[in-house]
Amino acid sequence: MTAPAMANVPPAPTLPGVTAVYSGKVRDLYEYPDGRMLFVASDRMSAYDWVLPTTIPDKGRILTAMTLWWFDQLADLVPHHALSVEVPDAVAGRAMVAQRLEMFPVECVARGYLAGSGLSDYQATGAVCGNSLPAGLVDGSRLPEAIFTPATKADLGEHDENVDFEAVVKTVGEADAEALRALTLQVYARAEEIARGRGIIVADTKFEFGRHPKTSEIVLADEVLTPDSSRFWPADLWEPGHAQPSFDKQYVRDWLTSPASGWDRHSGEAPPPLPNDVVERTRDKYVEAYERLTGQQFE
Repeated sequence: MTAPAMANVPPAPTLPGVTAVYSGKVRDLYEYPDGRMLFVASDRMSAYDWVLPTTIPDKGRILTAMTLWWFDQLADLVPHHALSVEVPDAVAGRAMVAQRLEMFPVECVARGYLAGSGLSDYQATGAVCGNSLPAGLVDGSRLPEAIFTPATKADLGEHDENVDFEAVVKTVGEADAEALRALTLQVYARAEEIARGRGIIVADTKFEFGRHPKTSEIVLADEVLTPDSSRFWPADLWEPGHAQPSFDKQYVRDWLTSPASGWDRHSGEAPPPLPNDVVERTRDKYVEAYERLTGQQFE
């Protein structure tokens, strides 16, 4: 038996002046009367297709601050959807006002290292999403060059499915598929270089793009280059051949699958609350990633 498709996602809280339109694993989305969107990053944590009963303090603020910082670093490569951070007081610091876009139904993933589903595909076929790779690579190997490994956007609670470039062409057309691949790899290259200079490896990351309804420009949207949408590894500890330490929710995953939790992820039962030490360690990793990348202290 498997967990339901995120059946435990709470509804988006009511906020003044906006209408709730979507509640996801981490983010809530609202619409203003004039059509602008309000993106809110909650403190929710998800794992193994469940939204956990325990939140991580300040997680939403960290994800929002990191995304806005990356938008500034990438602005000369691609426009972004953020318009303002003048938001309702209840979500101050963890929300942004954003341009409504016509979103592309594709998860644009760039990989510079072998891990996760990319590693599984490589071990089975010698390729990832149609990108042939050299023999002999292992968990954590750096790829000869970064590759575009798109995925379909799954319904809430379902897993995205890796696809090849031709599937993207069939979905959005050749011109847009080429543009999305080029932008994904350009943005990843810039981010990987910046992060590496600050002691962090961006092993892979996911981007979402949309089209501006008036200018038809392709615009970078949603959260960008956070520990929730990327694999961040400490550069000084990188050692191919095994799973790498990371700046994300690995403490949460490890505890949930340990005997200490008493939880069977295949049982269909909801996971238990997280203990305080796991919450604190997870928060510390998010804060450390933000401070290493931005050079700013999180307060």
